[in-house]
Parts: sequence; structure tokens; C-alpha cells
Amino acid sequence: MEWLMTPELWVAFLTLTALEIVLGIDNIIFISILVSRLPKEQQARGRIFGLALAMGTRIGLLLSITWVMRLTDDLFTVFAQGISGRDLILFFGGLFLLFKSTMEIYHSTEVADEGPSSTGKTYGFLGIIIQIAIIDIIFSLDSVITAVGMVQNVPVMIAAIVISVLVMMLASGTISEFIDKHPSLKILALSFLIVVGTVLVAEAFDVHVPKGYVYFAMAFSLAVEAINIRVRTALGKKTSPVQLHKDLPD
Repeated sequence: MEWLMTPELWVAFLTLTALEIVLGIDNIIFISILVSRLPKEQQARGRIFGLALAMGTRIGLLLSITWVMRLTDDLFTVFAQGISGRDLILFFGGLFLLFKSTMEIYHSTEVADEGPSSTGKTYGFLGIIIQIAIIDIIFSLDSVITAVGMVQNVPVMIAAIVISVLVMMLASGTISEFIDKHPSLKILALSFLIVVGTVLVAEAFDVHVPKGYVYFAMAFSLAVEAINIRVRTALGKKTSPVQLHKDLPD
């Protein structure tokens, strides 16, 4: 328990917790969008279950850190470019994120004559959880590698992950309701996830895009949209905006 009295570890713990929350923003946005396609009574359970799954995935990867760090070793070479297990996960994960985000935008904005779209796929609770599990692995990989680079104390890393996920659980309901209330924000969030998917694919080929640029673009876009929402409210346009379609189970 001596580490509890070490100021350096407390600083590392607080820094890592904040970093985990920031890195988890795209994860929580994706989870919020996915669970919005569940019946209303299942959405809260889906969010909590999805974030608990994210926490379990990160801790599991952390406890198998030797294997995780070996993922950075090259498996083979393509056109003089070394390809590691991490690169493969980022590449296919980025493609999955690009596909899912594009399809979500399509199913949300396509026009149907009557009621929700009948052409899109429908997913039950298990289908949504499986998709969350896939995206959790993608988002958790870099998060865990970042944690190992900052702190070598496993209990500190696990504590930071648990605290950050608990914070995200508390905020997930508010974020999900806000996105659902303002459909333009959902499209903005999905567009941001397309950017994240593109960055993941680029990083698979060792083309590093500073995360600060991506998060600044997201923050700027959100600020502009927040101003638009305030302007619409000030003008008295309180009627419901265009409703996005959701593929709900029968």
C-alpha cells in the first residue's frame, strides 16, 4: 500500500483517469447511437452493459499486457511496410467504424413514405451488444497501450479505468438523451466517427494524425452546433426537427 503515499503515482492516476475519459468520448458516442435503436425501456440497460463491457475489455487487455505489447511486433511486410497485429486490428476496426457510421447515417436520413424505414436491418439487444463488444476492443487497444506508456503500476491503471468508466456511465444517459433530442448532433457525431475510422486506418499504415487535431475539430463543430441550437431556440422554432429513422425490432 506504499504507492498510496506516493505523490507521483497520484498525479499519474489523475492524469490517466482524465485521459481515459477523453479517449472514451468516441466510444460513448458510438454506444449512445447504437442503443438508440433499441426499445426505450432497454436503452439504459444497453448503455450500462456496453460501458461495463468496455471496462472489462480494457482490464482484460491490461492483465494480458505482455500479449498486448507483442501486438506491436511486425508479423509480415507489405511493400516495405511492417504490419503488426495492432495494425491489423486498427485497419479492420477502422473499416468497421467507417461502414457502421456510414450505414447509420443512411438509415437515419433516408426518407420513407410511412413510418420508420423498412429497408434497414433490425437489431435486438444481443445484436447491439455484439457490435459494442467489437468496437470496445478497437477503442480499448490504444487506450491500454497509452496507459502502459504512462504508468507501470497495474493497480493504478485498473483504478483509473474503473473510475473513468464510472464517470462515463453517469454521463452516458445525459449524452444519449441530448443526441436523441437533437438529430443534427447525431449526424455530427456519426461524421466524427467517420473521421476516427479514417484515422485508425491511417495509423494502421504508420501515418500518425495528432489526436489533438481530431478533438479540436470535434469541439469546434460541437460549439457551432450549440450556437445553432441556441439560435433556433431564440427564434422560437421549438417545433420538433426532422426525425431520424430508427430500425427498431418489432
